[in-house]
Amino acid sequence: MSPTAAAHVVAAVVRRPRLWGAAARQWRRTTPRGWWRRRPFLPVPTGDYLHFRLVTQYGSADHRIEPADVLNYLAWCRHHDQAA
Repeated sequence: MSPTAAAHVVAAVVRRPRLWGAAARQWRRTTPRGWWRRRPFLPVPTGDYLHFRLVTQYGSADHRIEPADVLNYLAWCRHHDQAA
């Protein structure tokens, strides 16, 4: 994910406080254990996970991540977490 695309996604989530909890939970769930021991030394999902999500969402790993799709996913996660 490019820094610009990441900034657009983060900005979209920041504008929706109701999704902050779901975003934090998903971030924690997708961040690999011991992330500080491996490059890029950032708490971000693995490239394999992002590749899988892009292919299953868009059919191609080269597709740009749409902020609206991330918001829909987080809303679904929020609803699912509340129902559990």
